[in-house]
Amino acid sequence: MAITQFLLSKNIKLSCSADKYQCCTERLVAGVDEAGRGALAGPVVAGAVILKPDSCLSGLKDSKLLSSKQREELFKKIYDSALYLGVGMVNHRLVDRINVLQATMLAMKRAIRRIDIVPDVVLVDGNKAPLIKGYVFKTVVQGDKKVLSVSAASIIAKVVRDNIMNNFHVKYPEYQFNKNKGYGTNDHYQAIFDRGISSVHRKSFNLTKQQKLF
Repeated sequence: MAITQFLLSKNIKLSCSADKYQCCTERLVAGVDEAGRGALAGPVVAGAVILKPDSCLSGLKDSKLLSSKQREELFKKIYDSALYLGVGMVNHRLVDRINVLQATMLAMKRAIRRIDIVPDVVLVDGNKAPLIKGYVFKTVVQGDKKVLSVSAASIIAKVVRDNIMNNFHVKYPEYQFNKNKGYGTNDHYQAIFDRGISSVHRKSFNLTKQQKLF
């Protein structure tokens, strides 16, 4: 079912053209996205954002398509203008314990529960959503490119996680977390093969398999 039809089926009326429903709904729609799911080190972080019904922040898009400076600027705008905002995190140890998919769902749950109200619907980037009793979820493939609130959540999650990884870089400069943010770049893999893993790396990840994916 198309997102617009889904919103209408939940009696979430649109006050402008269907292709701009993401900033014109008359009820509360939360967008949710994560950062760090595919990284070799550090936490999984999720953001949940409910924008004002009449809010159309310019420049919102998938956080991966923005520069670090653009993300930081938009982070401040989103933080100042969002109706509700939540952040959830699962550290690398728990990622190892429950696996990265479950860690992602848990981070999303934590972010959503940080919001003080139950939204009319929660739009989640991708094809999997957590389950929370009393909440209505809808997955949106490439939602961070299609839905403003999901784009906003993507930026919130990315900026929070990047700052965490920058702090890890101070303790472990040899892995260049300030540049790779824990993801599997060639330099990051080389540092692991030369020095072994740090205390913030995910031990459950198969490095050989991950490197082939990279």
